[in-house]
Parts: sequence; structure tokens; C-alpha cells
Amino acid sequence: MENLKILCLFLSLTILSCKQEVAPNVTEVESQKKENVAELKKELTDKGFQIFDFVDEETRDTILMQQYFMAFLKSGPNRDQSKSELDSLQALHLAHLKRMYVEGYADISGPFGDDGEIRGITIYNVPTLKMADSLANLDPMVKAQRLEIEIHPWWVAKGYPLR
Repeated sequence: MENLKILCLFLSLTILSCKQEVAPNVTEVESQKKENVAELKKELTDKGFQIFDFVDEETRDTILMQQYFMAFLKSGPNRDQSKSELDSLQALHLAHLKRMYVEGYADISGPFGDDGEIRGITIYNVPTLKMADSLANLDPMVKAQRLEIEIHPWWVAKGYPLR
């Protein structure tokens, strides 16, 4: 019984000591959201990114769309490397993709699960096709002509996660 009294006292003091914060009103939240979106738009356009607003007809929400570049890594003309050459190229290829991700140039990369002509993709988050092409062509697999690059502009809602 004594333990129960101590527990009740502890809980009461804990509850009383908590600061009660006032939630911001809806107008303040919407205003801050608009300022953040305006700042993001300015930042993107200042860096040369192509963007536009899309209004969802059902929800009437305004969605910020940004142009990315999807690089298809396709089978190249030189696919006769030895196992040791291929292992070395693969390690260099993965290091290149990691560098693109770490430096913020690429958002996602991965191979396809079949043995088709298109071997994988990389999504470049850069302002121009020329920049995406230049970065993709730095890949050691591309330089060795084991892979070839085909790049297409791709519009995506900014900030939406993959599911």
C-alpha cells in the first residue's frame, strides 16, 4: 500500500511538472507551410531545377512537382570481361553509385531482377539532363562499355516517399 501511495505521488508530481504547450492555430501552421514551400521553390529554381505546381482535382491540394532524371543502365557492347575484371568493375560501379548518393546527386539506384537488356536504373536529383548524363557516364561500368546509359526526364511529386 505504501508503494502505491509513493507511485501515485510520483505520477502526480510528474504530471504537474510537465509544461503544457499551446498548439499553434491552423492559420499559423498554414502560413508557415506556405513560407516553407516558397523557400523550397526559390532554392530549387535558384539551383536550376525545373518545377511546377500540380493541383489534385479530388483533394484540391497543391503538389510541388520536380524534374528528376531516370538513367537506364543497359547492356553495353563490351560484355566479355574475365571474372576478375568483372569483379573489379562491379566494386568500382558500386563505389560510384554510393558516391552519387552520398554527394546528393542520386536518390536511388538498383538492378532489375531479370536478365534483360536494361540492367538497372539510377534516379538523378540534378537540375539538367547534361549533368545527369555526365555523372552517369563517370560510372566505371559505362567507361568499360559493359553498360550504356539512356536518360529520360522524370517528373515526381517533391518529398513523396516510395512505398
